[in-house]
Amino acid sequence: MTKGADVHLQDPGPRIIVALDYATEKEALSLTQKLDPQRCRLKVGKELFTRCGPKLVENLVKQEFDVFLDLKYHDIPNTVARACVAAAELGVWMLNVHALGGRRMMETARKALDNIDSAPLLIAVTVLTSLEDTDLNELGISSNTSDMVLRLADLAFQSRMDGVVCSPLEARLLREKFGTSFCLVTPGVRPKTVAVGDQKRVTSPAEAVQNGSNYLVIGRPITGADDPVKALLSIEAEL
Repeated sequence: MTKGADVHLQDPGPRIIVALDYATEKEALSLTQKLDPQRCRLKVGKELFTRCGPKLVENLVKQEFDVFLDLKYHDIPNTVARACVAAAELGVWMLNVHALGGRRMMETARKALDNIDSAPLLIAVTVLTSLEDTDLNELGISSNTSDMVLRLADLAFQSRMDGVVCSPLEARLLREKFGTSFCLVTPGVRPKTVAVGDQKRVTSPAEAVQNGSNYLVIGRPITGADDPVKALLSIEAEL
């Protein structure tokens, strides 16, 4: 991993990453104007980035938010490396690639970011939290979900990723295997009073942290609440 990884993992900043899963910039900024960069970080995913582009990311960075650019790059090594450099130049705090892209793809991306001062965290997606064993079997993958997550996380670790995206259910297993210097980012986090939606492998925020998660990606329980700030503070209190 990079020499800066431990600095990030000792980060006293907020654990909660609010997923800006909106269709328009107006909706996203309507929420961020109510949020404090000292209390949460932000995730920009495929829909919002495709509609609004890099300028929105730069705008959020200027507002002093730490931005996780969640585009899950998965392509030939050189293409992914160039995309990672472009993302880093936007000033994002974290970005991700998909571990299924393989060792050469991840290592090439890592080397590209090693040449950048104050490079963002580079993490790898293992198995999406919307998938379960039957989905993997349909894809021709005989491993169960936990084994597949462990295999991809091990490949990411060997490829010098700063960490992985995994479900909170696998966080304890990965923390035990890879130690404290490997960053675990977990979607699939839902307060017990909130519906799980299309997520399959979920826990509560407190359980995710107990299992070893560094950062919790939370969208609809906050963005879909009548009072998003109150919902965020409630989750903070649970932690």
